[in-house]
Amino acid sequence: MTRSVETTSSEDSELSLPAPKERRRLREAAELTHDEVAAAVGVTASTVRSWESGRTTPRGRKRELYTQFLARLAARPQDGGPAGAPGEAKTARAAEEPAADPPVPHRPTSDGQAPDRPAPDAPTSDAPTSDARPEPERLPAEPPARVPLSGPAEAFDTLYALAARDLARQAYLLTGRRALALEAVEKAFVQAWDRWPEVATDPDPVGWVRAIVHEYALSPWHRFRRAHRHLDKPPAEPADRILLDALLALPPANRRTVLLYDGVGLDLPDTAAETEATTPTAGHRLVHAHADLADRIPELADVPLEKQSALLRDLFTALRPPVDLEPRTAAAVRGGGERRTRLWTRATLSLTAMIAVSTSYTLMTAPTRYEPPLAPGESVSGVPPLAGPQQLTERGKQLHDKLRADPEAGPARIAPRIE
Repeated sequence: MTRSVETTSSEDSELSLPAPKERRRLREAAELTHDEVAAAVGVTASTVRSWESGRTTPRGRKRELYTQFLARLAARPQDGGPAGAPGEAKTARAAEEPAADPPVPHRPTSDGQAPDRPAPDAPTSDAPTSDARPEPERLPAEPPARVPLSGPAEAFDTLYALAARDLARQAYLLTGRRALALEAVEKAFVQAWDRWPEVATDPDPVGWVRAIVHEYALSPWHRFRRAHRHLDKPPAEPADRILLDALLALPPANRRTVLLYDGVGLDLPDTAAETEATTPTAGHRLVHAHADLADRIPELADVPLEKQSALLRDLFTALRPPVDLEPRTAAAVRGGGERRTRLWTRATLSLTAMIAVSTSYTLMTAPTRYEPPLAPGESVSGVPPLAGPQQLTERGKQLHDKLRADPEAGPARIAPRIE
């Protein structure tokens, strides 16, 4: 049984990008630098240079943000002329920058469009003054994404609600084990809560957590754990079962690369950076992964190479796991991490107290001066035996006692004694 995947042209129409030269022209006309465009879209300056040179093409949510940004830049010269273009470009960038602040995960649908972000409307030339003012009016329409959160706990809960379920699904595709997938997500978010100041200031907090989830899920030490030796029951649909078996048959590095590139929608440089590999290495892994998947998946074998990524993205999105991948609540994960931290803190303090008591007792009972040890006895050969009087006999002892009992020398000693 094979699943037919319909590819429509809505993605090309809604997320159409100008040519690389036109992208550069729009940026230079607005007097923007690569760093400013990168900050507005949420990528690095080198990625923007790669997009403008045509070496790479944005994908997924970054493609959508970059298209919206260029559409706004293209509309500004029509509205206010060359003199007002730089100032309006800055306004457009200010309106686009908050969209990259909240950690919104990539949830592609069958057409590759994120469901919670509609495509921008194309500007028209017959309304020159009406397109420059909807942006400030739309800012209050998205308070969860643009209003600063009250505290770290609320920010953590928002990040967890947005990314936890998608990360659990990704970990399941990497391992085929529900318990390990949920455990990896919980471990990653506990570590994120422990290092929340670093995560909160990171440009991509979802990517920060995702890297830990993938590394923990693909750790080779799990094969020695009895609970994770066997896979879970396969999916009910034959196409899903074939896809999952083919994905799990790949080497871990290739499996992670194809999931990030085709499933999450990262471009090749970002995929290489997250997998800690060079861009050519990530490209080779992706090519080998596509070849291996094409040998095992009948649907993928008949598709040209340039359309395999789109088909794989649709297959990953349509796959229905046979198990429930609903993670625990954010409060439970955050509370469990805090309890674990308290236990470790108490254990550390207890061990420190025991060491201090043992040291104090040792200092109190230890000697305060040096006492040289007694030299052990040694046998000496060649010494003659001890010479001297022999042991007394019974008669000799009697005479000896009698002499001791007699008075001292003097006249009394020789005087006769009457008995």
